[in-house]
Amino acid sequence: MIPLATYSSLYEEEEDKQIPFLDTLLVRREDGSVKLLVYRKKSHTDQYPNFSSYHPLNHKLAVIRTLLERCYNIVTKEDDRKKEEEHVAKALSKCGYPPWTIDRVKQDIVEKSLKDEANKVKDTRGKHKGMVVVPYVKGLSEAFARILKSHGIATANRPRRTLRHFVVHPKDKVKDEEKTE
Repeated sequence: MIPLATYSSLYEEEEDKQIPFLDTLLVRREDGSVKLLVYRKKSHTDQYPNFSSYHPLNHKLAVIRTLLERCYNIVTKEDDRKKEEEHVAKALSKCGYPPWTIDRVKQDIVEKSLKDEANKVKDTRGKHKGMVVVPYVKGLSEAFARILKSHGIATANRPRRTLRHFVVHPKDKVKDEEKTE
């Protein structure tokens, strides 16, 4: 038999009419209804990849898209949604993201939702002829992706060199004179 005190550490308890659940904070209102907010642990630092880091622009925009879509999908009240958007914008600006990036992602989200509504009836399978994974080279990879996109080929970027490439060497190098033939 497991003591009751052990069970209390297995689940969250309501505190100040709030309870965290996954990425959400459930808040019980005075009228008994529940509103949802984005939940961040107290130890959360709002650190995201810096905009000046050596990553493709679409990866940086994906960071913004993820944060904004989480806001739009979780937060239930409009005024809370505005506060969350402001929090995201402030956190990203501290990481060097210019305002145009956030505006661009917001516009992309709106356009995508309108496009999704229009394409609900249509089948979108077969849109791409294939996919190519290419090493990321700043300036070149973006141009190459645009060319392939015009031919219906999707692209994904991977890093040329990773930290693992520099750090992980499972075996010591054997000198040529020590090698057997």
